[in-house]
Amino acid sequence: MEIEFPKLNLHIHSTYSDGRNSIEQIVKSGMKTELDYICITDHFTNSWKADHIPNLNNLDKIKRYLEELDQFKMFLVNENKNLTLFRGIEIDLGSSEKFIISNIVPHMYDLIFFEYLESFEGIAFVKKILDPWKKNCTDFPLIGLAHFDPSFFITRGLDVLLEFLKEYDVIIEFNSSYPQFYSPKYEIFYNKLKERGIKVSIGCDSHHISSLNDIESPYKMIDFYNLEENLKTLIESLEIKRITYLNKS
Repeated sequence: MEIEFPKLNLHIHSTYSDGRNSIEQIVKSGMKTELDYICITDHFTNSWKADHIPNLNNLDKIKRYLEELDQFKMFLVNENKNLTLFRGIEIDLGSSEKFIISNIVPHMYDLIFFEYLESFEGIAFVKKILDPWKKNCTDFPLIGLAHFDPSFFITRGLDVLLEFLKEYDVIIEFNSSYPQFYSPKYEIFYNKLKERGIKVSIGCDSHHISSLNDIESPYKMIDFYNLEENLKTLIESLEIKRITYLNKS
């Protein structure tokens, strides 16, 4: 499949959580692909998951993570490479509100993913996190739902979900590691995304550099659902963040 859009993988894990490669290895491998935008989105959690995977579980580790991301963002600028690196994080919605608020400074990130949105209570919880962030943050990150499973809302509460996505400008991810979540049986959901102009993104949930470029399936399904304009809107937002960073550098 010929991909006409910029090529992006906005969901990558490094050794700061459960990925197998360092940020340096990811960036240098990304430079050898045709990718235009990548985002490293390591795990953040204090739920049961924290006992099973490494994650960004304290302020010192988060500080080192962000400093290293900034180092390689600047490296790509100085090398005049076409690849752009964004700073991300993936927040487990099983985490406590206090843990999230105490450790996450939203303007330090370009993209914040929430994973495991599965209920109305989850929507209320995300709103409770986002509302004070929006009041106190001028350089607000992009907000998305990682590997979102539409089945939790497809038969009950779809309009509530869609209103939330639109009001809070939340991105839906096409994740090549979870193709079942964008299968044609959810066409009604993706048709609603198109109607409402809700942004879509592409990520591979890469835990190893071998999957950095596994993007064909998401692009194919974005084409299938005629969501090109929704993707284009996301890319425009990424470009604004890229240019803003260059102007500050």
